[in-house]
Amino acid sequence: MDILQTEFSFTLPKGYVDETGTLHKQGTMRLATAADEIMPLRDSRVQQNPAYLTVILLSRVVVSLGGLKMITPRVIEELYTSDFAYLQEMYNRINQNGVNAVQAVCPKCEQQFDVEMEPLGE
Repeated sequence: MDILQTEFSFTLPKGYVDETGTLHKQGTMRLATAADEIMPLRDSRVQQNPAYLTVILLSRVVVSLGGLKMITPRVIEELYTSDFAYLQEMYNRINQNGVNAVQAVCPKCEQQFDVEMEPLGE
């Protein structure tokens, strides 16, 4: 029996610092649904600036980040660019491949294999 993994843990490279100065690095992202990709298109911020779609999309699929109660577009906007890029790449990996892995090649035998992306620092 196959089990579909729908949530994936991550550790941000830098982390989000909230208004109290608390650093939040560990989180969880879920697989996106069709609604996650369609609903933000109705948002006026996306209609005015299509690049904002990614902010809205990530705020919908990042289900936890440290001790934050809610992941809002504002939280995603305030991420460091390296963390934002990390989440974008992770979103693409898990939604296109169904796993948080990247393809690698052995430098000696040139065999291709997948490397599971583990949270940083673990």
